[in-house]
Amino acid sequence: MKNSIFAIALLATAAACSPAAEAPVEGDAAAATETTSSANVIADLGGENTGPVYTASKGDTLAVSGYDTVSYFEGDGVPVEGSEEFTVLYEGFEYRFASEENAQKFIAEPAKYAPAYGGYCAWAIGANDALAPGNANVYEIVDGKLYLNFSEDVQQNWRKDIPGFIESADTNYPTHSPDEHFQD
Repeated sequence: MKNSIFAIALLATAAACSPAAEAPVEGDAAAATETTSSANVIADLGGENTGPVYTASKGDTLAVSGYDTVSYFEGDGVPVEGSEEFTVLYEGFEYRFASEENAQKFIAEPAKYAPAYGGYCAWAIGANDALAPGNANVYEIVDGKLYLNFSEDVQQNWRKDIPGFIESADTNYPTHSPDEHFQD
């Protein structure tokens, strides 16, 4: 009996001194996703977003449809898709890069490379104070800042008064809550 009590006490002590294993709750997709994506994250820059960030659906964390935001500024300026291998978290969202070099450039200056208005359509925010998806393939760089538009037709409207739409969007965008998402 003494041996049994001693063994139980020894096991309880060992269990109390061991780090607890944290397993996702069955059916908890968010925890499973977080565990999966954090394995690919090369840096977490922290910070809180000050406005909404466009993602494919509410609750997603993949920004700019997975495109490498540095690629818009480099070489011939043609955007390329990023890789899960080079993921950087910024203000709670995942930004992917085509190379370690591009990821490091983003890490050094995230505000420079992150798209204006969280990747929402620059014209919609400026002209209508509305959230509309930004298309990663319809873009323009103005004064060193990346602006996305919903479509090429919308971009033509935006080009009619870029400075005016930027001025309006700079006023309108901060009035939107960070947890807001466009409505279909």
